[in-house]
Amino acid sequence: MDRITIHCGYCRLDHFTTKRIDYFCCSRCHSLIPTQTCEVTNHTKILKGRSRKDSQLQKTRSSGPNNCTYNNGSLKSTAGSSDYKTIVSQKPKASFTILNACPRDISAARLGKRALICGVSYKKQKYKLKGTLTDVYNIKQLLMNRYHFPDYTIRVLTEENNPDRVPTKANMEEGLRWLVEGCKPGDSLVFYFSGHGLRQLDVDNDELDGFDETLCPVDFKTKGLILDNDINTMIVKPLIKGVTLHAIIDACYSGTILDLEYLYDLKERKWLDNRPPSGAKKCTRGGRAICFSACRDDEMATDSNAFTKKGMSGVMTHCFIQAILNKPNLTYFELLNSVRKTILETFASRCLSSKLIDKMLHRNLSQEPQLSSSEAFDVDNAKFIL
Repeated sequence: MDRITIHCGYCRLDHFTTKRIDYFCCSRCHSLIPTQTCEVTNHTKILKGRSRKDSQLQKTRSSGPNNCTYNNGSLKSTAGSSDYKTIVSQKPKASFTILNACPRDISAARLGKRALICGVSYKKQKYKLKGTLTDVYNIKQLLMNRYHFPDYTIRVLTEENNPDRVPTKANMEEGLRWLVEGCKPGDSLVFYFSGHGLRQLDVDNDELDGFDETLCPVDFKTKGLILDNDINTMIVKPLIKGVTLHAIIDACYSGTILDLEYLYDLKERKWLDNRPPSGAKKCTRGGRAICFSACRDDEMATDSNAFTKKGMSGVMTHCFIQAILNKPNLTYFELLNSVRKTILETFASRCLSSKLIDKMLHRNLSQEPQLSSSEAFDVDNAKFIL
């Protein structure tokens, strides 16, 4: 029987199997590895896939006290499905007191508000994530308490819900269509996703890097991935003049997940042209779409327990919320720069032994948050408002 080698592109560990499978979870770093192109060893090159993962080493996740220390943040959050049960059925209690302490800025509220929040834990699968429910809870609290989104205008998709609110591919796509349906000038729309992201070869010549970015619904192994092209068609192209959509994506390879035409270079402080080489139209009908992504298209997003005494949360999601709470009325540049700075500080605070292990394993546990938009605008002066 042929033996197949599966190579983890993150920690460089080789796995051996005799089964033909579509996805494999690395036993060392828990990365999700797509294996569609795997062949028998010595015949073809193995596809190197990576995915969002816990930032702790595997042995520290399962063996009591952590060997890798972090600086604790001030943001408190909930963890685990037991703390999340009330989020769908009733108005939840605040998951961190600092959020409710923020002054109510009623004047910043837009005419109409609607949000789709998706958190995928893959809890019955080998590549499960531990921080997505915490992310969902905290983002919903941010929308309700800081930006005054009514509870009934927020649709939450998690595996804790009824079947029609589980983040399957069908439910996510239906939710995306619901998000923009009947939008009118003055509306503020929000799409949030916390889960796995992958990328695959682009066959339409509409990606500068040659790869399509994708989101992984809970049933992606059987129903397939949600491509950036489809996300753009469902929630970007329908936006009419006066409507603003914000997407916040905490997943791997998510830098241009909405296929927006402009990507902001934080270092050079300018907008880059991200329009498709093929000439395909990725624009709106006059509205504005803005996306904050956890990392570049070639990077991984990370979970961590750096900010809480127990439980995991997405690094990007936590830093995003903390930046907003720390400085009211911040600009888009200030928000992006603050998230990037806090992420770098979080990784820099890791203990020496962990850094040495990462070096030996050729691992670079860092990520560059990205800002993209359907149109270039003044990020230095434009205030971030939902």
